[in-house]
Amino acid sequence: MQEKFSRIKNSAFTGLGIGLAVPGILLSLVWYLMQRFAFLAKADLLLIGCIAVNALLMHYFFKRNKENIGRGIISATFLWAFAFFFYKINR
Repeated sequence: MQEKFSRIKNSAFTGLGIGLAVPGILLSLVWYLMQRFAFLAKADLLLIGCIAVNALLMHYFFKRNKENIGRGIISATFLWAFAFFFYKINR
């Protein structure tokens, strides 16, 4: 598995794509569960947890000396944070 990750190109755009895709998939799953089950309707901490997964990804890629991927993931994290901020304001 580590061999597959070592072949990933070390670019900020790759990190941006990873940082947008992974939380996006998790957020869509959590959003579905929040709409399906009433007791999860106000559980915004789940949404923050989906975005926090980027911290784990960033730590992994920085450890593997893929700094540009880590920088792209940081950028995606800020984009997700702004989206969450606007979600909370408009709610």
